[in-house]
Amino acid sequence: MTFSNDSSAKFVPLLKDPERLEARLKELPQEPGVYLMRDGADNILYIGKSRSLRSRVRSYFRQDHNREPRIAMMAMQVVEIEFIVTDTEAEALALEANLIKQHQPHFNILLKDDKKYPFLCITWSEDYPRIFITRKRRKGGRNRYYGPYVDVGTLRRTLNIVKRVFPLRQRPQPLFKDRPCLNYDMGRCPGVCQQLISSEDYHKTVQKVAMIFQGRTQELEDILRTQMEKASEDLNFETAARIRDQLRGIRSLSADQKVSLPDDTVSRDAIALMADDHHACVQLFQIRAGRLVGRLGFVADAQAGTPGAILQRVLEDHYATVEDIEIPAEILVQHSLPDVDMLTAALTERRGRKVSIDVPLRQTKADLIEMVERNAGYELARTQRFADRNQQAMLDLAEILDLPDLPHRIEGYDISHIQGSDAVGSQVVFVDGLPAKQHYRHYKIKNPTVQTGHSDDFASLAEVIQRRFRKYRRDEAIDPAASTRKRPSVLGGAQDDFPDLVMIDGGKGQLSAVVEALREMNLLEEVKVISLAKQREEIFLPGESHPLSTEAEQPGVQLLRRLRDEAHRFAVSFHRKQRTERMRRSRLEDIPGLGLHRQKQLLAHFRSIDYLREASPKQIEEVPGIGPKMAQQIYAYFHPNQAKAADPEPSQPTEDKTEGKEAIA
Repeated sequence: MTFSNDSSAKFVPLLKDPERLEARLKELPQEPGVYLMRDGADNILYIGKSRSLRSRVRSYFRQDHNREPRIAMMAMQVVEIEFIVTDTEAEALALEANLIKQHQPHFNILLKDDKKYPFLCITWSEDYPRIFITRKRRKGGRNRYYGPYVDVGTLRRTLNIVKRVFPLRQRPQPLFKDRPCLNYDMGRCPGVCQQLISSEDYHKTVQKVAMIFQGRTQELEDILRTQMEKASEDLNFETAARIRDQLRGIRSLSADQKVSLPDDTVSRDAIALMADDHHACVQLFQIRAGRLVGRLGFVADAQAGTPGAILQRVLEDHYATVEDIEIPAEILVQHSLPDVDMLTAALTERRGRKVSIDVPLRQTKADLIEMVERNAGYELARTQRFADRNQQAMLDLAEILDLPDLPHRIEGYDISHIQGSDAVGSQVVFVDGLPAKQHYRHYKIKNPTVQTGHSDDFASLAEVIQRRFRKYRRDEAIDPAASTRKRPSVLGGAQDDFPDLVMIDGGKGQLSAVVEALREMNLLEEVKVISLAKQREEIFLPGESHPLSTEAEQPGVQLLRRLRDEAHRFAVSFHRKQRTERMRRSRLEDIPGLGLHRQKQLLAHFRSIDYLREASPKQIEEVPGIGPKMAQQIYAYFHPNQAKAADPEPSQPTEDKTEGKEAIA
């Protein structure tokens, strides 16, 4: 529901119009639901939930000196309030989570996505699911993500044991076309590449593996023990022995992770945090049958709310992504949650059985929370050391380059090619000394003079810089004395992506080419640009013939080296990808009438040109969109001698061309 507005009061904050504010508050019902607060530009500032909409929203506009500065700032900007009434508090909780994910309001407590902790992914969307570790979690779809796990070493060891205990696919792509690899003979893989196991049976195996990462190891042990006993009764001793080995492997995963609690039969989670002025490190311990089966980590903005509010947001986000059966019967929290009743009701409804959320004050459970808090403290200390190192590096770099402020955003550029072929450029971005991969960009070099056999790194770098900064291009130069080198207001476009420092991978030659490109755009006074030479880690400035006097191991130079290495890695990986695609496509492009779409279908079906060359016309016809005539043409391209033998007539000119291309390839 949206309140009606008169045009005169449309952009006036509610706090500055008490009568309109009171009228809006009276229109709010005393029912559960979700509220959305908007500013004068119709942007959503905050999304919240409550069992009583009127009481909760009214609390934001009271004159309370104990109110957080963040909430006070948000309330001063609210121009309009919308609300959605729900039947239950659980519905309000679910609706709030969906709306926050959709709109990402500025004042909501959002977890930092800094790719710090890895997840385990199971690709249920595939006929034969893969299991792998990743730091990128994609929303939606049928794939399931477990984590994030704090201890990546333990996660890798667990996955390695799981792959030894259960027969699972070991490779993302088949090694051979017509036979399984050695993993099948060793019993490590059930022959997924040749479909020697049905998709349904393989899903059953993966479901057992998923139970381990869901913390349901005791339940899995009971299932396997029953299957082992039945196989033994049926005199199927080979199967019984295999299940026995699986049981031993599962027990070895948690042999040394016993947690002493009064009731070992209750599944419980324990959550606590430690925070400084900037970061809040949260730890969540998953305890099942008295064993610690998972230790998850989250990072939040410490200024986003009270400790209880941060813990509540972490729990809401975490349980929104798990299956209902993974929700424990008991959740121990370090601080009282602001909406504990709503979260309890929602989790109880999903689990189908009672879920309790408590703040333990004494005895063993309080000791457990204290242990979780200690672990959160260690993670916070590590985060602080990381932040201090980056701060020191930026301070040192600012001193080396005589910058007026710390370089908040630094961009690094590099070129990659092999003797001019498949030339590409890379742009990597460090924000506050850390890689910001969402801002990375790569460029395909379009300069016609850069081609196979003729490379020109100077021209390639100039092209990349021109394409990067062309939206800031100026028709007239500005007075250098008036330039502050700090995102000047005279520049147009988005200012958030304007760099404080640009680093070129190379020496004086590469730097001179970039300087000339910036000079042509009248941006040389706005862009602070340097180069870092590889041989001696020397820093060059525009117009200077000698490098700066620096030490290779001082913090500022190390930061530039990390940036340079990342730019090089990103450029090389993209160059390899372009080269591989060209090599895979080149021969197929020589076949008349075979377009790009059908080329991709052929490669997806046969995996490589070598497999396609060995295929018969009948096998080629199995590819969607390939008819008998085209299949014969493709086969003739790869087997020109056989095509000649089948054709008694003299070769046509076009056939001579094709044969010549085959010889060249």
